[in-house]
Amino acid sequence: MDEAAVLALFDREMREGVRPDGPGSEVERVGAVVRHMGPAHGWNGVVWSALEEAGADADAAIAEQIAYFTGIGREFEWKLYGHDLPVDLGQRLVAAGFTPEPVETLMVAEVAGLALGTEPPEGVRVVRVTDRAGADLMADAQAKAFGTDASRFHRYLLDRLTTAPDSVVAVVALAGDEPVSAARMELVPGTSFAGLWGGGTVRHWRGRGVYRALVAHRARVAADLGYRYLQVDASSQSRPILERLGFTPLTTTTPYVYPNH
Repeated sequence: MDEAAVLALFDREMREGVRPDGPGSEVERVGAVVRHMGPAHGWNGVVWSALEEAGADADAAIAEQIAYFTGIGREFEWKLYGHDLPVDLGQRLVAAGFTPEPVETLMVAEVAGLALGTEPPEGVRVVRVTDRAGADLMADAQAKAFGTDASRFHRYLLDRLTTAPDSVVAVVALAGDEPVSAARMELVPGTSFAGLWGGGTVRHWRGRGVYRALVAHRARVAADLGYRYLQVDASSQSRPILERLGFTPLTTTTPYVYPNH
């Protein structure tokens, strides 16, 4: 893989050229910033910027986005990548009132190079989520896996399944009737990348290959749909698994969150 070329393609297609991710969402380019606006339970934030080294320009752009998103009553995220400029943009975001969340790694794999035959462990089956009952199971798995309230995600997923079902592939792993892992893949037709999101496994099922099976399942779907690459924002826990599966780290990504006061 030509890592620099793939990263440049990712920036062009998935960041600068980002498209609305669902109902009630829109994208705007304001000066050197591309922002995505969604409903309160959706994703709101800055996904790409081309700020100059001059600090005044960066600070002005940050202030403009704070004014915009607080004006519409939204918490939002400035999604900062390791190669974004200026190099002190993260420090400037913190000074403006943002809080950084844990650093993740942008990892990419060519679909054609992945081992797609991985199956779930004995006693576990992978089920496609297409309706409210499936969304309930998926939200339950994610709440237990991450220890968080999944109600916002649940509403977001139902919106996608109802109004744009071809834009998301959601799956849940069941051990009997118990949801033990869940994940989704977001699809943007006309781009080279399918995105893997939300992979989480409940604690007592970790280390048994469930996560790997969900990656392989979604990769098979991406291959059938003609996507060339899979991309993941990998946590420190999932990065080693993804590297063993054939994913390559390209850069870091850090969410800087500004609250809705």
